[in-house]
Amino acid sequence: MKPFSFLRAVVLAAILFGCAPLLPQQTDLRQSPAAFAGSVGRVVDGDTFTLQGESRRVRVWGLDAPEGNRPGGSNATATMRQMVAGRWLQCNLRDIDRYERIVAQCFLPDGRDIAAEMIRAGVATEYCSFSRGYYGTC
Repeated sequence: MKPFSFLRAVVLAAILFGCAPLLPQQTDLRQSPAAFAGSVGRVVDGDTFTLQGESRRVRVWGLDAPEGNRPGGSNATATMRQMVAGRWLQCNLRDIDRYERIVAQCFLPDGRDIAAEMIRAGVATEYCSFSRGYYGTC
């Protein structure tokens, strides 16, 4: 039996108590009660990664990157890998999606928002139907 990790506890709490979305007008999203942190173990693609010691994938909230087999997909994946691989991230749980992935807004150690950086780099776009224009590109 696998030990019960902090990330699993956060996900379980969100499922049991409901995960209210964070509102864009909050000033410091890194202080969410459903916050978790960890070191990136593997980058799956341009908007998904796993944390070390965790099998459940983390889908970056508000970000839409092309799939690896689509035009721009390998560039998005490479950019995400360069930005986050092995780095410690602070994340806020936003949702659990239909594929049971954790959907989270994540921040680099210097406070930069991963989704904002990927959008700024031009390798991904804002996922407007979920972000509701949070990044200002919808």
